Order: sequence, then structure tokens, then C-alpha cells
Amino acid sequence: MGRLVVQITLFGLLLALATTLPNKDDWDIYSFHINSTVTSRYATTVITSRVANRINESKEIEFHVQIPKNAFISRFRMFIDGQVYDGVVKAKEQAQQQYDRAVSRGESAGIVSSVGRTMEEFKTSVNVAGHKKITFELTYEELMKRTHGKYELQIHARPMQPVKDFKVDVYIHEKAGIRFIDVKGGLSTKDLANAITKIHADNQAWINFYPTVDQQKTCNRCGEQGMNGDLVIVYDVNRDSSLGDIKESDGYFVHHFAPSNLQRIPKNVVFVIDQSGSMSGRKIEQTRAALLHILNDLAEEDYFGLISFDSQLFHWKRELVQANSQNLDSAKTFVERIQDRGATDINRAVLEGARMLNANPREGSASILILLTDGDPTTGVTNREEIQSNVRRAIAEKFPLYCLGFGFDVNFEFLEKMSLQNNGAARRIYEDSDADLQLTGFYEEVATPLLTDVTMIYAGGTNLTQTNFSQYYNGSEIVVAGQITNNDIETFSPEVVAISRSTRVTFNNTNGSVMSTATESDGLIQRVWAYLTVKQLLGKELRLSGPEKDKAKKEALELSLKYNFVTPLTSMVVTKPEGDNPDVLHKPKEGRKAAERGFAGHAGSQSRLRGFGGGGTPSQKSLSIGYGYARSPLFPGPPGPPGPPRSSGYSGLDQQRTHGGKRFGLLRPAAAPVVHRFLLKTENQSKPLCFDFTGAALLKLFHLPSREMYVNGELESRKNGGFKKIFMHFQNDHHVEVYPHKVTVRVGQTVTHHTGQDFITAGSVTMIKRDAEVYVTAGDVHILVLVHQKGGRHFLWPVLRQEPSVGDPDGILALNDADYEEVQQTPITKLKMKDQEIVVSSDTADDYSSVPPVTVRCWFMSADSALQRPPSDFFVSQL
Repeated sequence: MGRLVVQITLFGLLLALATTLPNKDDWDIYSFHINSTVTSRYATTVITSRVANRINESKEIEFHVQIPKNAFISRFRMFIDGQVYDGVVKAKEQAQQQYDRAVSRGESAGIVSSVGRTMEEFKTSVNVAGHKKITFELTYEELMKRTHGKYELQIHARPMQPVKDFKVDVYIHEKAGIRFIDVKGGLSTKDLANAITKIHADNQAWINFYPTVDQQKTCNRCGEQGMNGDLVIVYDVNRDSSLGDIKESDGYFVHHFAPSNLQRIPKNVVFVIDQSGSMSGRKIEQTRAALLHILNDLAEEDYFGLISFDSQLFHWKRELVQANSQNLDSAKTFVERIQDRGATDINRAVLEGARMLNANPREGSASILILLTDGDPTTGVTNREEIQSNVRRAIAEKFPLYCLGFGFDVNFEFLEKMSLQNNGAARRIYEDSDADLQLTGFYEEVATPLLTDVTMIYAGGTNLTQTNFSQYYNGSEIVVAGQITNNDIETFSPEVVAISRSTRVTFNNTNGSVMSTATESDGLIQRVWAYLTVKQLLGKELRLSGPEKDKAKKEALELSLKYNFVTPLTSMVVTKPEGDNPDVLHKPKEGRKAAERGFAGHAGSQSRLRGFGGGGTPSQKSLSIGYGYARSPLFPGPPGPPGPPRSSGYSGLDQQRTHGGKRFGLLRPAAAPVVHRFLLKTENQSKPLCFDFTGAALLKLFHLPSREMYVNGELESRKNGGFKKIFMHFQNDHHVEVYPHKVTVRVGQTVTHHTGQDFITAGSVTMIKRDAEVYVTAGDVHILVLVHQKGGRHFLWPVLRQEPSVGDPDGILALNDADYEEVQQTPITKLKMKDQEIVVSSDTADDYSSVPPVTVRCWFMSADSALQRPPSDFFVSQL
């Protein structure tokens, strides 16, 4: 059977072939339509793609669509021979059994994955018989965000071929009136501009994009393979009332608040800039360029401070100073001299920035703290929860903290939680050529505060979304939704109270003219409320703990299921024709490439010896779908019935590796991605456990925070690979990097490389390097790194020879031996582990904890069943 892959993208629409293009006579994308309706800034988009198989044999056709990261998929359908196949949204735990059954047989499994600054991927596939047609229909919803005084719809098209029936229809309806609308982007150039029609009539607008086959070859980046560019629709609405735009329907309301003609509030801003060694090269250059631009934009009534940090702090001034020309010139000189070096003491740096703002209160001003970093804390206080607690106490809700995470190596969840706990937001800065523009673009969003201490009050309202905001910035918008008590519009009274400079101001509905009834919405206002509520509950779930965290998660899940949203708490089960593989599609958190499927760890073969095993050779099954990300949550749940262990195809985590050559980018689907098979040694039983992990990842091997000891490893992504690199961090800024052919030792700024046999000491750390092993001791912790060779390639495998006598280590090397009992052998084998019965199959694996490795029999099962905890516990964002 041949394989046809069709890739389609909207709001960043991408229509492309994801693998090698087949013969054009074999297939035909004969129709592609996008219909996007925007009402009250809420966009509902339907993508319809029709594909015909033009040859006699069946083909596996893959539907691949990119959607906005903030969007929720709400419907997916396939039409084949008059039959409709619908996707159903379920709680992830409920969807897990169907997922496990497919994956345990090596079958396809679909995902939604993050692929860039604003996009996520949705992928699924289905077999199409010869000379048959299939229609894919995907619907997703998104509340648009206003930045820099406008909303944007972005359409990116790269079909890799001209499409005969290619249409984009956008309809915008805003009761407040559309102030302006424009169409920009590369697809609006040359002859393609003639394919765009735009009609603007007061509160409605229509944009149609119907390029002919010839026109699809003539944009700035077009050719024989069709369009390759952007279509960007930019608009804003009228804002006649200071209270804003309020719509109600069926007992629900949504309030858009963005007053204009307000006096600018002077600001106090401190920039805390990471200059550790990992910021070297382009990162630090782009940071300097952005800071110089930002300094030029400070107003003279602003006060500011600059702190750069690694393991030490470097002040430009120890107190805030006025942004006059003399101080700005001095600050620019400081910025130009920032150099990368040292470790990363985030705790000390952020606390010092908070101290500077707390020490310089100015009546009638707004304070902002901005942190830019690309890494985890590696020195000083390194416990992330302790840092978050320290920062929360220091800021005490007096001003927001904005965290900018540079690149994919950054621990974005740590920064996101810390910023949410302090009324701010986190933003990922991508390591592209325009990273300095990304930095300045973010700053411009918060550069002009207009109001502080904003409180939204709704007498006669209930079930409200967030109503308190620390600051409102020029060009942005505050959105609140809720229910009207007893649907009694007469008792509903909105009001906004805030501080403008040093004056208390009130916005209210004095003439009753701002309320409009959205009769045409057909439940739209209710869905806006549900969307916004789920988004905010997911944020609460991230930043809270204990019962409050559980409550937020429960409420978000219930609403996601009620409104059929694919969120980080739900999955979509994609039903397919009989005999085709079912898919479970799920949504990652921001910055994570996809959801993982399959991971493995190990435990020791002797009482104090623990190590990995791997390298079985199970048979290949079908190619499955999607990309993966090492920091996404794995779905827990019991495995399905036993089947052939997975060897190739995306049956485990498939790493992405495109972004600036960093850890997490794009790994294009390959015919046979590498499978790592791991062993979990057992205490008394004759057979160990084994399980598979596919593709590259960064793994937590051994963490002992009380001694500032961290050992992480990077798995190979190629065939016959184990670990390509193992990174060890010890106290006093000592680092050891182990590669198959060398060892690099870093002590502060001193770096040495060792390629032959050697005896190395660095403080309390001792290393003995031989040809096929590296033995590392740090006090009573002894780790052996073995060098293996297979298929002409060398790779590493770690073994814990001695664990610490005190402390509570974490990581794969610190796992206890597995304990199970056989409870059933026929007709299928089941093992009992911690009161859970698990279906297993007998297989083999290579045990790499010795040289040469030995092949052993093992019980094969899913990773989460073997580990008895989420495999995502063992992933790290950087070495």
C-alpha cells in the first residue's frame, strides 16, 4: 500500500506534503476551503479538505493541520463513502484504554503538538481505497487577543502544489463597529493581490481569497509548487464608551474593556537579564540589541534599573534612576558591556529586582519587573518551588512579574508558574533572526500603563471569570464573561473601578446604551464564557497547589467535556472505518511539542547496582502519527492486550528538533525511528520488566538537590543509539560532560578536554577515564558510564554503582527494584504490581549495564505500568 500525506494549516494555514511527495497522478487535493467567522472577537473556523485517491490501490492519507496555540478543537469529522466518522472528546483517563490498545499493537496514535511561536499541529490518518474520495472537516475556536491596538488573523499557505479549488472566506461581525480592516502579508503581493476581495460595511467585513492555479504561482515566495506565504487580516473595533462593549445572550454576557484617551501612567521598570554561559552567541547579542531599543523608548518621567546576573549580580545602579538622556547614555554603555559567563542564580537576581522596586515607590506610577533567562537555576537557591515562594513573598502583589524564556532549553513551566503567581505572564522568545524584535515587541505591550488596580464589578452577575487586574496597558484589552443572575437583565449593572495615575476613576453604564443583545450568536456568548473560564482554570491549576489545585482541575475538565473542547485535560478519540487504527488526539501545554507515548527507566541488577538495559529488536508495525516533546505529560492508564512490541514508527515519544538546533525541534517522520528498550531489574523474580521509548529525549538520571548534584542524559535519535551525552553538575560550579569519545570538565570558567585514559579531579569530584568507561565519584555517590558500540556507532549507558547514604535522590538511576507477582499465565499473561493487574507479553532486551551487553528475557509492558508513575517525571528541559 502506498502512503499519501496531505498537510493542511489554517490561522497559519499550511497545506503541504509532510513526507516525500508521491507521483502527482496518484492523488489529488481537489478542494480546500476555509471558513472563519469572527463575532465579538471570538473566531470559529472550519477547515474542509477533499482528497481523491486516483490509483487502484489504497493509500494512507494523513490529515495534518496547524491551529493557533490558544485555540480549542471542538469538532473533527471524516466523510467516506457517505459514512460520517466523528471524533469524540473524553477525559484523558477514559480515552487512555483505546489509546493503549492501539499503541500496544504498534498502531497509529494521533496527537496535537506545538510547532512554533503560535501554532499547534493536529494529525490523523485513514486508509482510502483506490479511486475513492475522503473529506476531512475540522472545527476549532479561539478568543482573539488584542495587542498593539489590533487583532490579527494569520493565514499561512504552503500547498507544495497549486490547488484547483482553493478558497478562504473570512466574515467578521462586531456590533461595536469595525474601525479599520486591512489585509497584509506575502500572499497579498503581486498577482495574488488580485485574488483578494475586501468589503467593509460599518460593523461587518468580508474577506475572500480565491487564487487561481496560475495566481498561486506568483506571490513573493510562490512557484511551481504553489503558495508559500502569509495572509494577515488586521482589524480593530470602535470604542465609543469608556465602559466598553458588553453583549448578552441567553443569560450570559461578555465584556470587552479597552478605554482610550487616558493619561499615560509613569512607570518604574527593572530589567533582570541572564548573562550566564548558556546565553552566549546570538542570544546575548539579540538581548543587547533589544535593550538598547527599549532604552530609547523610555519616557523621561519613567524610572528604571538594570541588573545582569550569572552566579553573581551586576548592577548598573543600585537604585532606580530617572530616564533622562544622561542616565540613558550611561545605561546603554552598561548594556553594551554585558558578557555571557558563569552559572544561573535566578533567585538572587529576581529578589534584587523586587527589592529595587519596593525601595523606590512613587505615587501615581506603575511598577513592572521583567526577567529574561534561558535556563534553569543552577546555583544559589536551585529548588524551583522555593524560588517561587521567595519571589511571591518579595513582590507581595505590589507589581507584576513578566518572565521571558529564551529558546526551547528554558524550563518554561517554571517561569510561567512564577509569573502567574505574581499577576504577570510568561512569554517564550524564539531563537530566530528576529528574537530582538520579539523582545521589543513584548516590551511595547506593557510599555504604556494606563490604569492600575483594575476591579470589574457586576451587580446581578455570577460565575464570573477573572475580575481583578493589576494593570491595563495601552493597546490591550480586558475581557470578562459571566452569567446574569436569573437572566434578569434589569438587575444587571456593570462597573469598573481603577487608578489612573494617582486618581481613582469609575467607569459605569450611565445611559444604558452599551448593552447589546447578541441574538444572532446562537450560544456564542456562552461559549466565550466557557472558553475563557477553562483558560483561566488551567492557569489556576498550574499556579495553585493542594485542594485548590484539584478543584480548578476538576472544574476545567467538566467544562472541557461539556463544551467539547480538546484541552490539556481532555483527548479526542477519532473513530475510523473498521479495520483502521483508532487515534487519540490531545493538546500540549505551551512550549511543549506534543504528548509523549512510551518511556522507559530502569532499576538495579544487584543490591547496590542499578543500570539500564535496552536494544531489543521487535518487529516493525505501522507508522504512527505526530511529533513529541520530552516535557509533555504522558497519559497514565492500564495497558491494552499484549501485542508485538514496537520497534519503529512513532509508537513512543517523537522528538522535535528544528528550533535553532536546540534540544527541542522537529524530527521529521521517518520510516524507522530508533527505539530504546529499557530494563527494570527486579528484586527476586527471574524476569526483569522491559518497555520501549522511541526517539530522542533529555532524561533526569540522578538528582540530589541537597548536594546540588544533577545528572541528566540525552538519548540518541538515530538507529542503534543509547545516550549521546551525559551531563553532570556538582556543587561549586563543577560540571562534567561525558561523550562517547571524550570528557569535558568545567570548573567555573576553566574548561579542559580529555580524550585518552586519564585521572581527573575537580574539587570533591574524581573521574577515571578509560577507553570504554568513565567512573565518577562524588562523595559516596559512584556512577559508571559505559561506552558501547553497535552498528559502527558509539553510545553511552549509565549505571549507579553506589547511592548516597543520606538524602532522597530522584531520577531513573535512583529507582527501586521492581516487585511483581504472576497472577495469570493463560490464555494471556498478567502481572500484579501494587494491586494493579497488567497484561504483558514475553520478549527480549539487551542489558547494557555490562560490557559486552547480554540479551535477557523480559516481561514487556507500557512504560507507565512498569514505572508505576508518570514517565514525564523523568524528563528535563535542558541538560
